[in-house]
Amino acid sequence: MTVQQQPPATARLSELDAWRGYTAVHAQLAAHMARELTRATGLSEADHQVLDALLDAPSARMRALELRWTLQWEKSRLSHQVARMRSRGLLERDACTEDARGWDISLTAAGRQAAARAREVREESVRRLVVGTLGAERLAHFAEAAALLAARLQQAAEQDPDCRAARAALHPEHPEHSEQPNGKRR
Repeated sequence: MTVQQQPPATARLSELDAWRGYTAVHAQLAAHMARELTRATGLSEADHQVLDALLDAPSARMRALELRWTLQWEKSRLSHQVARMRSRGLLERDACTEDARGWDISLTAAGRQAAARAREVREESVRRLVVGTLGAERLAHFAEAAALLAARLQQAAEQDPDCRAARAALHPEHPEHSEQPNGKRR
């Protein structure tokens, strides 16, 4: 049996510094872009996330459970956000035709217009702040790193019983997502 040696403390520190640098810049970038979005459209970042997800959905409509999965939000957060957006005329909520226990969330005409404007503002911010700063070569490396992390997170989700259960609830027709009561996959 081979024992894997730990990297020197300086290497671990450097790795953590890289992570800390990324999280600090991500937080600053997200906050800056959220302020730009609100200033230009009056929408919050949460409004934008919901509208943007629905804008790409077939018929600008999604089941609430699918929208929660897409956004990685808790049920109560989505419920409160949808209620606020419905009161402003951006969304509609209808009983799901396939499952009377669920809800479909869809964009109104005002919601489509707001989503399109928010997307324009966000794309301009990304071009100016990210693409313009990184340039083509760094952006390609950035995209590669994001793809690697996305693949690793997908693998982690497949190994996570809570994620498998959520997927099974979202797509009950797919037996590979189903679990037996003892936690084992069927």
